[in-house]
Amino acid sequence: MKSQDIKPAHAEDQQVVSNVELNLFEALIPVVVLVGLLAFNVSVFGDDALAGSNQFILLMGGVVAAIVGYFNKVGYEQMLEEVAKNVKSTAGALLILLLVGALAGTWLISGVIPAMIYYGLQILNPSIFLGACLIICALVSVATGSSWTTSATIGIALVGIGNALGISSGMTAGAVISGAYFGDKLSPLSDTTNLASAMAGSELFDHIKYMSITTTPTFLVTLLVFIAIGFTQTTSGLADTSLLLKDIEGVFNINGWLFLVPLVVIALIVKKTPPLLALIVGTLLGGVFAVIFQPDVVLSIANSDTMSFQSAYKGVMNAITVPTSIATDNDTLQGLFSAAGKGMSGMLGTIWLILCAMVFGGVMEAIGALSKISSALLSMAKSVFGLFASTVASCLALNVTASDQYLAIVVPGKMFKSAFDKKGLHPVNLSRTLEDSGTVTSVLVPWNTCGAYQSGVLGVSVAEYFAFAIFNWLSPIMTLIFAGFSIKIKQLVDTK
Repeated sequence: MKSQDIKPAHAEDQQVVSNVELNLFEALIPVVVLVGLLAFNVSVFGDDALAGSNQFILLMGGVVAAIVGYFNKVGYEQMLEEVAKNVKSTAGALLILLLVGALAGTWLISGVIPAMIYYGLQILNPSIFLGACLIICALVSVATGSSWTTSATIGIALVGIGNALGISSGMTAGAVISGAYFGDKLSPLSDTTNLASAMAGSELFDHIKYMSITTTPTFLVTLLVFIAIGFTQTTSGLADTSLLLKDIEGVFNINGWLFLVPLVVIALIVKKTPPLLALIVGTLLGGVFAVIFQPDVVLSIANSDTMSFQSAYKGVMNAITVPTSIATDNDTLQGLFSAAGKGMSGMLGTIWLILCAMVFGGVMEAIGALSKISSALLSMAKSVFGLFASTVASCLALNVTASDQYLAIVVPGKMFKSAFDKKGLHPVNLSRTLEDSGTVTSVLVPWNTCGAYQSGVLGVSVAEYFAFAIFNWLSPIMTLIFAGFSIKIKQLVDTK
């Protein structure tokens, strides 16, 4: 999911809360109310719903769940304790969000992001751009094991390049996310890959090998779709490229040395450096490079005419903490730079959304609703295909209700493990299904930590990129196709 070392400690040891007093109808009440309120809220506010009203709706969903819990003998303190656990589990993710905003700010004023856009415009043309985005992000994500790092570094630049080429930001974000989650699933460095195998009781590399059976065709289909889109769509970007290149050169000193900054960050992640430390190093390096290579930009942000330690400090700190505006007469570049230079304060809306989602998910866990919903789905699994379908449905339901990808792996993993064993199915079947449906679909839910993060970092709403995150919504479909036709369903005693 996010990066190494920010998974809640001992997530695989988490207890699934059950409540014999609660029935399925009552467990579903908060879900139905939440979905209904969110649908109405979005119809009223549109894209502005994430500015705050959706957050309040999530709190109201938590209130409804708390009322249901109260009438089913769940105490206030118990609910509050579970909410506290949920919020605590997101501490690492929230800090990463803040540092991503800081990193994007210094990478903008240092010229790192403009350099990526500058050279990218010369290498990538609209016909191959989306396919290239998918492959590039997949490679970076496999190397780092982190979809979050991939989006926060190369993903931001690719969205900027796509906008400059006249390609829909939703399409570009969909390609970035599809590639990022391909690596997040298959990389042995990924926390979700390790968590899914641990929950199912399968060996890590057996899990990765078996998961590639469904992941590879899903990726290939996604690539073919993006290639087809690239060759059929009409864009206006090529006509403006030369002007954009000239205007970028007019504002920034573009050179190859700037790429040392992202290379250092990626190298640190590959070396399993804690992501918070890697992001801090990337942010500080960006600030140093800004002072060295872009002194005029730093001075303009600091509202100063003379370079001094104080003016340099002020300019870099402004880029780190608050949204940054780069002066340019080119409207396209102005939009690109504004989207990139958010600073730490630009991430607060996403953090707010995650915290409110954790309140709803925590109360749902405390009252036993998550366990009840998963148990109901498990009871419907009469056949092998039904077992796979119930696992997929449980993962999807928990990504919506618990708002956290880890719970969408942990809870179904605990609930369905014995059922897979009883049907003589090897643990890799469960671990693969958890990843195919729990890991990748989290980014498709706006209030899930993953959906909120990707939307906030890339500056593209979930509604805009949903249809183009092809790899993510196709993965659970692919795993059901394989299960339905009994393709590569490994038995506990496999003679092959």
